[in-house]
Amino acid sequence: MMSDQSAPLQQPYGRAYEQMLEKVRYDGAYPTREKAEEAVRLVLAGLGRQLTGDERVELAARLPLEAARIFTAQIPDTQPLTGWAFVKDLAARTGATLATTRWDTGSVLCVVAALAGPDLLTRILRQLPSGYALLFGRAELTQAA
Repeated sequence: MMSDQSAPLQQPYGRAYEQMLEKVRYDGAYPTREKAEEAVRLVLAGLGRQLTGDERVELAARLPLEAARIFTAQIPDTQPLTGWAFVKDLAARTGATLATTRWDTGSVLCVVAALAGPDLLTRILRQLPSGYALLFGRAELTQAA
């Protein structure tokens, strides 16, 4: 008989992360949980390379533990990418099409937006270059004159 302690990597994910994966799977119409998790890992790692400062810390605190680990394991790039360049970068990393990567990005970031809440999301979008609002499922913000 196998002891649970002999295989720590087989530990089930926390409930919050399971719920996040299920929401991404449902919203993104992924055929399996594994496909949804691939998208979550890809997009959160990418976002972790873009976001800095207080918004990064606050978002990590609102994500499920496993998601926060993926997100915070990344070192932010010195030159942030626009929303479209972000999608192109993720596509290049995986070899997936731009359309598939755009779908994955939106499926994950819409769930992240819900976890972040409207106030934090607004601050995140103000920090990032143009083109991210639509990826998060929001109309593009325009700067007041």
